[in-house]
Amino acid sequence: MNIRMLLAGAAALALISAPAFAEDYAGGAVKTSEIGGKEVLTDANGMTLYTFDKDTAGVSNCYDDCATKWPPAMADASAKAEGDFTIVDRTDGTKMWAFKGMPLYLWFKDTKAGDTTGDGVGGVWHTAVE
Repeated sequence: MNIRMLLAGAAALALISAPAFAEDYAGGAVKTSEIGGKEVLTDANGMTLYTFDKDTAGVSNCYDDCATKWPPAMADASAKAEGDFTIVDRTDGTKMWAFKGMPLYLWFKDTKAGDTTGDGVGGVWHTAVE
């Protein structure tokens, strides 16, 4: 086998085995990542995002101690809705991201990208799945 064939084969193998890149949404504030065999929404740092059953479309019901444990996925003042990603106005005047109307949160016990320790907490918190 000559060196050209060897190099061409290695390049083709690199293309086949290259990992898929996550899609960016909401100006890069939200991404998708495969975690545990499913497409999960994450923040820009790869931290899992969650939804709360006690919220309603376009309304966050997580404040005070709840928001300390479940920090909202904050949107800056200039953020614009994009497709299924919308902006929720919080009662404290801040803005947060929502997916299909449901506000998105992080979980304070997730310590690294790919953690999903908040899934199922209290039976009301769930990973945000695309």
